[in-house]
Amino acid sequence: MVKSIIVAKATNNAIGLNNDLPWHLPSDLKHFKQTTAGHHVIMGRKTFESLAKPLPGRTHIILTRNESFRAPQGHYAVQSLEEAFDIGKSKNLDKIFILGGAEIYEMAIPFTDELIITEVHANPEADTFFPPIDTDQWVEKSRERIDKKNTADEFDLDFVVYHRKN
Repeated sequence: MVKSIIVAKATNNAIGLNNDLPWHLPSDLKHFKQTTAGHHVIMGRKTFESLAKPLPGRTHIILTRNESFRAPQGHYAVQSLEEAFDIGKSKNLDKIFILGGAEIYEMAIPFTDELIITEVHANPEADTFFPPIDTDQWVEKSRERIDKKNTADEFDLDFVVYHRKN
């Protein structure tokens, strides 16, 4: 099972402000939806609670220390990353996505095979950041540039895929 982190991060590694995204990037939202549709997604409870409802077409695995938290029907609440990965293994999934937040990303990076990163060319104000990428551990596999002047995006961005070096 391929474990993939998917994140939009700014040049300053910003990923959030007040439990929301610090930008308006329709191209990234479309990319995120197309990439994760039909898959299981792992996220922290706060990230899950920042959504209006579970993301359609995805099974959510919500990581929480709160033992009384109950996931919506058809989704899972777990207390460890290992438990989350075990769900994926038990279902023979080809791929599982880690959606954040920052603490979950930090925990998951050592176990991740792939990083799918939207590199946002901006330095917005933020209170949540993605950990720095250790370039000794990762190799860039693909990059697609999106110019804001051709979209409704607030900033230029690149869709970048990294694979863990062997």
